[in-house]
Amino acid sequence: MPRKPKRPCRFGGCPKLTDHKSGYCEEHRKEMQRHYEHFAQGYNHRERYGGAWKKVRDKYIKTYPLCEKCLVKKKATVATLVHHKIPLANGGTNDEGNLMSLCVSCHERIHKRGKTF
Repeated sequence: MPRKPKRPCRFGGCPKLTDHKSGYCEEHRKEMQRHYEHFAQGYNHRERYGGAWKKVRDKYIKTYPLCEKCLVKKKATVATLVHHKIPLANGGTNDEGNLMSLCVSCHERIHKRGKTF
């Protein structure tokens, strides 16, 4: 069965041809994979949120079972997530003053806007 013809590498300015499904040549495929691992994944979830976080999260959600953003709007929505007002990456902590319980839609809204709160 005939193979598809090779196409130019998707990396800007690269003259090499490739038939890999990613669209990148061997050299740029590795570079783009490193880029993805660094920016898209960002961090090891288990390193940042270990067993101690699960205990803090469970205790907080038990104390505050309703979404705090929805309560401001006078809506009662069950909270399923605990959000850090100041992200751990920016020096935030797991202290109760830095946490808020949120429903999924409010949590998504906060992160899509790029705000911490």
